[in-house]
Amino acid sequence: MKKLLIAFIALILCASTTIGCSSSSGNTIPTWKSQKTQEPLGDIWGTSSSDVFAVGSGGTIIHYNGKSWSNMSSGTTNNLIGVWGSSSSNVFAVGDKGTIVHYDGKVWSSMISNTTEQINRIWGTSSSDVFATGIEGTILYYNGNAWSNMTSGTTNSLGSIWGNSSSDVFAVGDYGTILHYDGSVWSIMLGVTNSNIALFDVWGNSPSDVFVVGSSGNIVHYDGNAWSNMPSGTNGAIFEAVWGSSPSDVFAVDNTGIILHYSGN
Repeated sequence: MKKLLIAFIALILCASTTIGCSSSSGNTIPTWKSQKTQEPLGDIWGTSSSDVFAVGSGGTIIHYNGKSWSNMSSGTTNNLIGVWGSSSSNVFAVGDKGTIVHYDGKVWSSMISNTTEQINRIWGTSSSDVFATGIEGTILYYNGNAWSNMTSGTTNSLGSIWGNSSSDVFAVGDYGTILHYDGSVWSIMLGVTNSNIALFDVWGNSPSDVFVVGSSGNIVHYDGNAWSNMPSGTNGAIFEAVWGSSPSDVFAVDNTGIILHYSGN
């Protein structure tokens, strides 16, 4: 469901109609059906093709039931930036001013985050093991009962978080920051980007196969022992998202429409 895979598929499909278009062979190619909200949307997550949540500006939360999108009452007017859940009845959305709202399958309700900092992304392994990252090095943890602040070891803003397990979590952010959590403490990893690089997203296939993307065409890879640069063939690209289905099927997209695909070689 990650936006870069969506972008890749959307690029290769015909976008001239909302129903379909004919290929040179005469076969009908499926297309994306366009719908638009009044507010910009920043993140999307779901459990299935008939249970999808998207969040955005002004506290916007919309839900897709497989047939149509509908507005949900979030209980906040603060901008929402990230969304993640462990099930359709346990969904979190995060955003400006330390905002965290939770969906229990019936209603969204506000949670005490213990921070006023902007929260950018959220990820977890279960309903009682959830991490969130934000500006000024903010990392929050939810144990199923309450949110608490974690010591990140940095004041650099953090934009994305992802992990293989609760004891193998990565967070990335400004100034080439890459952090790792081993289940006990967060530590700064030896990255290979310079201090002027912003890192925007992280995704992996296993503890020894992790990809991070960022500004100036930067893509770096972790093999379980060390980080190394991966030539992207671009210089000024700002890669904002990375996702894959396997070690030999990874996509990265930038904010001008560039799409890269990694085949494992």
